[in-house]
Amino acid sequence: MSDISHFFTPIQKEQILGPYELKETQLGQVMSIYEEADEFPDLENVDMAVIGVIEDRQAPENKGSANAPNEVRSFLYKLYSGGFNVRMVDLGNIQAGHTTEDTYFALRSSIDFLIRKNIVPIILGGSQDLTYAQFLGYKDLEQTINVVAVDSVFDLGNPDEEITNYSYLGKIILHQPNYLFNYSNIGYQTYLVNQSSLEMMNKLYFDVYRLGQVRDKIEEAEPIIRQADLLSFDMTAIKHSDAPANPHASPNGFYAEEACQMMRYAGMNDKLSSLGIYEINPEFDVNGKTAHLAAQMIWCFMDGYYQRKHDFPGRTNPDYVRFHVVLQDEKYEINFYKSKKSDRWWMEIPYPPHQNAKFERHTLIPCSYKDYTLATNNEIPDRWWQTYQKLS
Repeated sequence: MSDISHFFTPIQKEQILGPYELKETQLGQVMSIYEEADEFPDLENVDMAVIGVIEDRQAPENKGSANAPNEVRSFLYKLYSGGFNVRMVDLGNIQAGHTTEDTYFALRSSIDFLIRKNIVPIILGGSQDLTYAQFLGYKDLEQTINVVAVDSVFDLGNPDEEITNYSYLGKIILHQPNYLFNYSNIGYQTYLVNQSSLEMMNKLYFDVYRLGQVRDKIEEAEPIIRQADLLSFDMTAIKHSDAPANPHASPNGFYAEEACQMMRYAGMNDKLSSLGIYEINPEFDVNGKTAHLAAQMIWCFMDGYYQRKHDFPGRTNPDYVRFHVVLQDEKYEINFYKSKKSDRWWMEIPYPPHQNAKFERHTLIPCSYKDYTLATNNEIPDRWWQTYQKLS
């Protein structure tokens, strides 16, 4: 038995699948599933763990999202395992605790435990305020982290009010001790966002990317996602026609294929250590379309995970080509590194000697070839400048 088994309730597979008979290589047969109360899955040699969280009390306008985990499973279990050897478990569900704080505690403790075992938790919400508990799972790991959210809004909220699915980010930013290094938003829609929130993002040197900006060239999302330790995906970032299962689903948003592409990028990110998918409300779904998409997104994450290159640059590593660019009359110098394994790019931020070591892991940041070409044209890339400001 594991230290976290008491937080979980088993899955009734026949309830989820009905009369459907699983085939030999479908995920529901391949992964180890917590079905019997005294048979919690063995966590040795496991890469990923699915966690359902039956919690939506802090989502006053989206009651019903607590019912999403088993809906997603009904499609996930039927997907075929692809060309990779799946080492994945389904730990069952964390039930809503006596208070929301109890649920957060169970999720936070489970995430901490799994990350320490090098297992990536895949959280099926539930409402997006659970991202706060996901973040708290890193509290005792003694490192500053990067949070990336795919979301049409920022969810800053009023820090003086209690947490909701629209205010969890404000709580993360103000958390003491502060172990958030950077927050990135992918896909915000300007007409849904208060201008003062946008100004605050810029003031904090967080990077936020408009929907049109990302959709114009989806591969530019890859370096943003490659920064993430924690990824939170709000399904309302996907357009209503592709993911209707939310009362606030918007006519605009990402297409299903783009959501899957971003999840594949997330899987390929060597440092990403937790993923949450939130805000699916089965009451609003159409023929299970959104739950089915979430299952395919998880499959794409797995596909990316099993193609990880483990190619984070070492400054003297022969697997890299190093490019040195001098800008603005020798005022700034940037080292770029290109991986020979994956063709991915990073750039180096000079580390001020007065800083303590806690931010050192953020001095090499993911970038794209576009950032390199900007630098060669004597322009400082935005993401370099924002990180430079944060470290100075």
